[in-house]
Amino acid sequence: MSRAPITKVGSERLRGELDRLKSAERPKIIAAIAEARAHGDLKENAEYHAAREQQSFIEGRIAELEAALSTAEVIDVSRLSAGNKVVFGATVDLEDEDSGESVTYQIVGDLEADIKQRLIAVSSPIARALIGKSAGDSFEFKAPNGVKRYEITGVSYQ
Repeated sequence: MSRAPITKVGSERLRGELDRLKSAERPKIIAAIAEARAHGDLKENAEYHAAREQQSFIEGRIAELEAALSTAEVIDVSRLSAGNKVVFGATVDLEDEDSGESVTYQIVGDLEADIKQRLIAVSSPIARALIGKSAGDSFEFKAPNGVKRYEITGVSYQ
């Protein structure tokens, strides 16, 4: 079984979420279920059913995080020394060759990807196109809205 890569920062963030779910959210839901149960008839008790649904969601997320973290390979990006070459964990500065817009992404594991924070999954089309390239290289990849062309203006490891 292959181990999924994850950055050290991403691992710590997911472990924090796991701890919060176990220590704060789980007890809160157990208390809500107990309170809803005290209201009587469970068949027609919307609070009870909502609390049970929330409990199911939280337990599923806990199981998902525990499984993912137990098989993940944590990589400390600050210790990588790939120079100007793009590898997992790289923070890459790009310039759109068509519009001239600049954007910065970090290549991270699938679990920690969040486009709003400019964290792209290593399995995404743009990350696959970036891996192995160096600063100054141009590349293109197929995006959902057509072919995009970028130039790599900088590569760093933080």
